[in-house]
Amino acid sequence: MTNAAQANQPDNDTLDMHSPNLVDDNVQKISELFPNCITESEDESGNLKKSVDFDLLRQELSQSLVEGGQERYRLDWPGKRQAILEANTPIAKTLRPARDESVNFNTTENLFIEGDNLDALKLLQESYLGQVKMIYIDPPYNTGNDFIYEDNFAEDTASFLERSEQVDEEGNRLVTNTESNGRFHSDWLTMMYSRLKLARNLLKDDGVIFISIDDNEQSNLKKLCDQVFGNENFIGCAGRITKKSNNKGEFWSPNFDYVLTYTKDINYTRPFFGGVNFSAYNLTETEGDRKGEKYQLVRLYMSSLKNRNPEQRFWIDCPDGSKIIPPGQTFPNERPVLGDGIWRWTKDTFNKNLDRIVIKEVKSSNLLNEHKQPAKWNVFTKTYLSDVIANASAKPNSFIENCINQTGSHDIKSLGIPFDYSKPKTLIKYLMEVARIDSGDIVLDFFAGSSTTAHAVVDTNAQDNSKIQFIMVQIPEKLTDDTAEHKEALKFCVDNNIEPTIAEISKERIRRAGKQIVEDNKNKDGIGDLDIGFRVLKIDSTNMKEVYYTPDEYSQADLDNLESHIKEDRTGEDLLFQVMLDWGVPLSLPIEVKEIQGSTVYYVGIDSLVACFDTISTDLIDEISKDDPLKFVSSELAITHDQDKTNIKARFAQLSPDTQVKFI
Repeated sequence: MTNAAQANQPDNDTLDMHSPNLVDDNVQKISELFPNCITESEDESGNLKKSVDFDLLRQELSQSLVEGGQERYRLDWPGKRQAILEANTPIAKTLRPARDESVNFNTTENLFIEGDNLDALKLLQESYLGQVKMIYIDPPYNTGNDFIYEDNFAEDTASFLERSEQVDEEGNRLVTNTESNGRFHSDWLTMMYSRLKLARNLLKDDGVIFISIDDNEQSNLKKLCDQVFGNENFIGCAGRITKKSNNKGEFWSPNFDYVLTYTKDINYTRPFFGGVNFSAYNLTETEGDRKGEKYQLVRLYMSSLKNRNPEQRFWIDCPDGSKIIPPGQTFPNERPVLGDGIWRWTKDTFNKNLDRIVIKEVKSSNLLNEHKQPAKWNVFTKTYLSDVIANASAKPNSFIENCINQTGSHDIKSLGIPFDYSKPKTLIKYLMEVARIDSGDIVLDFFAGSSTTAHAVVDTNAQDNSKIQFIMVQIPEKLTDDTAEHKEALKFCVDNNIEPTIAEISKERIRRAGKQIVEDNKNKDGIGDLDIGFRVLKIDSTNMKEVYYTPDEYSQADLDNLESHIKEDRTGEDLLFQVMLDWGVPLSLPIEVKEIQGSTVYYVGIDSLVACFDTISTDLIDEISKDDPLKFVSSELAITHDQDKTNIKARFAQLSPDTQVKFI
């Protein structure tokens, strides 16, 4: 028996109780001789398994060109067309707010979405189309032990999921993708394809996506992303050192992975930023238009500058009335000789930038005064960090050495949370830096895990006084004690009375990280304005009742149940967020809840959207109209008579004519 055949023998002692499958044996033998001829295909029952590409096999066995199917350069696999269909298929789901699990719910601009990331990406299409500057994801590496999403394309009902045992009682549909699976690569590619297609829609034209991956699927992922984003938008694949020493592996000892990088449109994307010495910019502007900006002082005279331009050799007035000039043999209005010192700027540039000039009394100066004696003053210019970043031409190295996994473990354990395989916060901060992420930008991670990305965003905001927003998406994958990496995390959840899921670990990390960052920066100006909150939104079925029957099939009980078209367990705030999704309103806008005329009224984005799902009266409309909202929405259940809907629209048309009025 060959080594390969032995490797395929089952590990247990269970008897097969059937005769050998000779076809499988033959496929295995061909695989040993011609591995390039082995593929994955469906059998008559629709099951995927290893099979032989006979056109390729014929070519391998022929000394002349063999006619076969049309050749083309592309990546195909069973399930690709279904993945495209799934990405384009709408879903009847919504996002329901969870105030008690959120931090600063009304004012925060950060989002944590709990649920299947495919559903989340679909739900975000209206509100965040073309709005995300950076996406970072760390998807399953497909090692044979990872959980992947078991997507279903034939039907989207609870009965299918129950029948196929793809979900637990919480609605999770993750399965282990073992190497014995006949569609090992196909399932992983299918899962990634639909999600990447939807993610691309969310990127800004100059947006960028970073994907961490290892050797198992790196080559397939590159081809997949070439199709989704376009090969012309591939902007590099960086290597990242994952650990300093590692004795695993049979041949190479693996100690790095990849960060595959694409942009939405290469024509709009700025070159990556190669970095500066941030610590040198240790001063902060205290007044003027650039108040709050970091800068450093740079001498206006540098001895390395040598030319004879008379416009760069002139007297500068000091605070005590004296004059100073760089050392030399000539003085204005004589033309400088070679070797005379000159300023970095011409006199015209100096006069135009007096607000950036600092003249300081120093212990030692190499400048001369008007008596041609050593001066006691020196001249400096303010060099602002933001200007240096904007004009920097250096590019980052494509090998990342200082973001090892051990740092990631320390990051989360410093918060008192035991969780393995967390990416280092420094990696995300570094990627944000090279991609020039700035205030107002949105960073998305739809394989959030323990929310390293959110931690990195808040930390960067504290460091730079910026207001970058994050959107995290994480399915509530259950923690179990059957794996070492989950055992401690499970105990942590039990001890802290939280649900034992990765989503709960993720939320708890953001809470603790925010508090720690505020404490570490408590003496820093502006730290009180730091957004350490996040708004928890959970994916659920639509708020509207589903109608499955034709009118002649209704019973009286059915009719009684349809008195309201809204599900009984849904709140006004549930309805508000479904309206925001449908109308494409950003889910991060501030929300103010007011009591007006005895009804609860929601003000989103001050007065961008006003919603009321309680009983509506004329007095209520009059009061709301004073704010001239852009949009007003209510429920038909909030009006007593059909004609009231017309009256409400007419009232708004009279008092606030620019308000768009809708009912659900």
